[in-house]
Amino acid sequence: MDLDEVKKRVADIGFMQGDDEAAHSNEDDLHVDFIRHVAAAGTPELAEMAKEILKVCDMDFARWCA
Repeated sequence: MDLDEVKKRVADIGFMQGDDEAAHSNEDDLHVDFIRHVAAAGTPELAEMAKEILKVCDMDFARWCA
């Protein structure tokens, strides 16, 4: 992941603003992908924090929004 990819994905989400579900899903994906990037390429302390946050992705609970 690099700045150009992030800018493209943010712009894509901007174009989806009329479709709340799609925009929200892509926003969530971007957040998780960035955290994964930090876990792989961040400073040791940031990488450890990111790895800890990613544990939530493996937790078994329903994810929904009203």
